[in-house]
Amino acid sequence: MTDERYSKLDMLGADARAADRPEEARLERVENPSQDADYMIRFACPEFTSICPVTGQPDFAHLVIDYAPAQWIVESKSLKLYLQSFRNHGAFHEACTMMIGQRLVDEIQPKWLRIGGYWYPRGGIPIDVFGQWGEAPKGLWIPDQGVPSYRGRG
Repeated sequence: MTDERYSKLDMLGADARAADRPEEARLERVENPSQDADYMIRFACPEFTSICPVTGQPDFAHLVIDYAPAQWIVESKSLKLYLQSFRNHGAFHEACTMMIGQRLVDEIQPKWLRIGGYWYPRGGIPIDVFGQWGEAPKGLWIPDQGVPSYRGRG
C-alpha cells in the first residue's frame, strides 16, 4: 500500500534520468514528517561536476548542503538528478553553488539552509563558495561540514 503523501512523486521508484540543463530539472518535495522538531538534514555530493563557461573544461566540487526543514523536505533522488543536470552546464563556481542553494530555498522554503561548494583547483587556485539563507533555529546542532581546505598532495 502506498502512502498518499508520496503519490505525487514521479521519480522515486521510477526510471528517471537527469535533465540536460538545471533549468529543466525538477525537484520533488514531500511533507516534513517531523514538523514539530527542529533538526538538520545534510546532503553531501563529493563528485559534483559542471563545466567552465569559458574553456569548456570540466570543473569538480564537493558540495555539502545543510538545511533545517519547515513544511517540506526535498526528495533525494530528485536532488541527485538535479545535481547531475549540471554536468553540461557552463557557469563559474560561484554561480553554480549559489544557483543550487537558491533553487532549494525556492522549492522547499526551509527555516535555514547553507551550502558549501568546495571546488577543486582551477588554474592552481581552489575556490570555496559558501551561501546561507535565513537563521538557524536556536539550539539546532550544526556539525562542521567536514571538508578540509584543499592541500594538494602535500
